[in-house]
Amino acid sequence: MKIKNKNFTLNNEIIDFKINDPITTKVGDFYELDPFPNYEINDNKDKILKIGDNNIFLKSLKNFIGFNKSVIEFGAGTCQLSNYIAIATNNNIYAFDSSYKSLEIGKNFAKKNDIENVSFVRGDIFDEIFDSEVFDFLICNGVLHHTRNPYEGFLNIIKSLKKEGYVVLGLYNKIGRVRTKIRKYIYKILGKKMVLILDPILRKTDKQSHDKINAWIKDQYLHPVESTHTFDEILSWFKKNDIEFINSIPQFSLSETQDENFFNKKSKGTFIGRILKQIIMLFSKFGSEGAIFILIGKKK
Repeated sequence: MKIKNKNFTLNNEIIDFKINDPITTKVGDFYELDPFPNYEINDNKDKILKIGDNNIFLKSLKNFIGFNKSVIEFGAGTCQLSNYIAIATNNNIYAFDSSYKSLEIGKNFAKKNDIENVSFVRGDIFDEIFDSEVFDFLICNGVLHHTRNPYEGFLNIIKSLKKEGYVVLGLYNKIGRVRTKIRKYIYKILGKKMVLILDPILRKTDKQSHDKINAWIKDQYLHPVESTHTFDEILSWFKKNDIEFINSIPQFSLSETQDENFFNKKSKGTFIGRILKQIIMLFSKFGSEGAIFILIGKKK
């Protein structure tokens, strides 16, 4: 086990730490009613594998991780990504989240599909739960912007990453998320029906998938804790903490194009170029689908 803090209970095969922080508790409770993202009734191991392999980034991530690695996903939600990375590998995966219900859904899926190399941990991202420098890969996508202090959370989680280990960090973009913020106000004034028309994700979602629709609406338009961030802000996090910039989604440089190996070293571009890329996000699929941007780094 990679766990330093032994003050936990084992609750239905979930390693359960007490959460004391009121904001973390609030966010965890928020996902108890509508865990995000949720599974379809007919989802199985083969379907999750197919969905992951059809996503260029996720397939690149899994291929780059390879075999016999230690991986942690902070903010795993219902653990779809953790389960995907675990399937047909001997990697040691830790799925970490503050929502017990979300982890239980992921754990039940793993058990039903004989996925045995995932450990499920409920706790607070600000608590020192894991040993230092024990994971080869750290994934934290769409999580820190739902905490009381994203940078403090970042400082805590990277302690568990090995030197030469890789971090995959995803956050809402300050400029690119403007469209979602506008739809949020529309939702508050005109309600669900109008958002079903305006939201690109919901337009593509089967209208019979009520759980997925409600989970997306809650996550995007009703979340009690949310912050937004710029490219350069997160680059400064990396620089202060000896994390080498490797790549980004979208690609920061105006002169380079993205290839299918997202772990190839790319340029950070220029300050002006990064601002332009954030403005472009506003009018692209990134801005229409929540405006998360991803930075990939390597710990020195």
